[in-house]
Parts: sequence; structure tokens; C-alpha cells
Amino acid sequence: MGKLTVRALRAVLVVVLTGTVFVQALMLWALISGNDPEDGSLPLTPLRVITILGIGTAQVAMVCVWRLVTMVRRGTVFSHAAFRYVDAIIGAIVAAAPVWFAVTALNAPGQRDDPGVTVIMGGVGLAILGVALIVLVLRMLLAQAVARDVEAAEMQAELDEVI
Repeated sequence: MGKLTVRALRAVLVVVLTGTVFVQALMLWALISGNDPEDGSLPLTPLRVITILGIGTAQVAMVCVWRLVTMVRRGTVFSHAAFRYVDAIIGAIVAAAPVWFAVTALNAPGQRDDPGVTVIMGGVGLAILGVALIVLVLRMLLAQAVARDVEAAEMQAELDEVI
């Protein structure tokens, strides 16, 4: 991975993390201060709590991506240490799905005239779980690469002994 790619990815991660922390702080302030006028169309307090939790799942994934990029730059990504970050990303994505389903459930009563919106939102929740499955497949590929790397190191050690 080139230096420019790493810098660009890290810049994006910093901007997105900063923005999400700002949004979480605003949501938290709205919850704590109680200065939020609700017109009754949507239950805003549960939506704010869900938003804070949902953003938290994205933040966990972004921090883990940062760590994995660091490991790629150092050439240590093909190690068992990388698995904890990939597992955390999978966990964050899986945790995001029920958060999204909660948003769907809160939004559903307002969509009685157009239930297609709720169906589409449910489909988005399934797509989120699909992303978790894709990352799980990538984890399996990482496991194979780590196993091959260990095997290659053992063969190199045996070859060094012979020579």
C-alpha cells in the first residue's frame, strides 16, 4: 500500500471520525439539556440514542481500519494480531444491523400509508448483515494468508538449516 493511499485513507478517517464525534456530542447535548421541541411526529429521544449507538459502531470499525492500515504499512498484517481488528469490524457491523432495525421499527408506524419504505429499510438492514458476511469471508482469506506465511517461514527455516 503506497504512502499516498495510506495518507488519503487516514485523512478521510480523521475527517469522518471528527464529524461523527461532533454529531454524537450534539445528540448527547440535546438529550441531556432537554431543550429539544418535539412535535410528536417521531419519537426523537429513542432516535437520538439509536443514532449515538449507530455512530459508535461506525467509529469502532474506523478505528480498527486505522489499526489494520498501520499493520499493512509495517508489513505485519499477515499475523494473528490482525484478527482481533477484523473481528471487531465484523462485530461492529453486526451490531449496526439491530440498531438499523430499531430505526426501522420506530419509523414503521409513520409509514402506514407507504409500507414500501419500511420494507426498503428492512432490506438495508439485511444488506448491513451482508456486509458483515463479506468481511467474514475476507477474514477467512486473511487466515489462509497467515497460514501460508507461517508455512513459508517454516520452509525457509528448514532450507536455511540445509544450506
